[in-house]
Amino acid sequence: MYFKSLPDIQYDQKPISYPYSESDKVIAKNLFKRYKINDAMFSYGVYFKKYAIEDGERPDTLAKRAYGDPFYDWVILITNNMVNAQYDWPMTNYEIYKTLENEYDDPYTEIHHYEILEDFDRYKKGTLTDKTFYDGTHKFYNKDTGTYINKAGNTIATAIPVAEHFTRENEKKREIYLLKPKYFRQFVTDFKKQNIYKKSSNYISSKLKKTN
Repeated sequence: MYFKSLPDIQYDQKPISYPYSESDKVIAKNLFKRYKINDAMFSYGVYFKKYAIEDGERPDTLAKRAYGDPFYDWVILITNNMVNAQYDWPMTNYEIYKTLENEYDDPYTEIHHYEILEDFDRYKKGTLTDKTFYDGTHKFYNKDTGTYINKAGNTIATAIPVAEHFTRENEKKREIYLLKPKYFRQFVTDFKKQNIYKKSSNYISSKLKKTN
């Protein structure tokens, strides 16, 4: 249904013998015409509600539950500015497990990165650091006592294993915005209107234009 709503483009396909033979006219979907939701729209709770994607849930199954039709999965993807569903949609727990097992020798002890545990002095929680910082000792000025103190890096930062990093990043992808059903039909109508060409030098019809 998504591709059916996209307009077409007409371009010349040049044969090997061109310009000594005529070029063919080829019509294809205009995949470069992309509909993007303004990020500010997500702050309006009247249009969207926050939703946590369940393990194993797919765009089509969620569309079926939310809008009554699995073919409206593209509405969920577009309203969350997802370009590549295979990458932007969260993996299942089993898929994460298989990916880690296939790509790493020991993802549960192999370190992916180091990061600051909590806000401390000039360091903010979650700031990336490195093994040198983690293994070192660092001097900080204590404003209360007016003296310098030494802190071990491993008391300020923590080591994040590969498996934990992958799981964290995947969990972030679970948090999406779901267009409320009462605004769903209007969105689909607006989307179709956005995919109508305006008259120009390349205009052929409202659903077809030629390339330069």
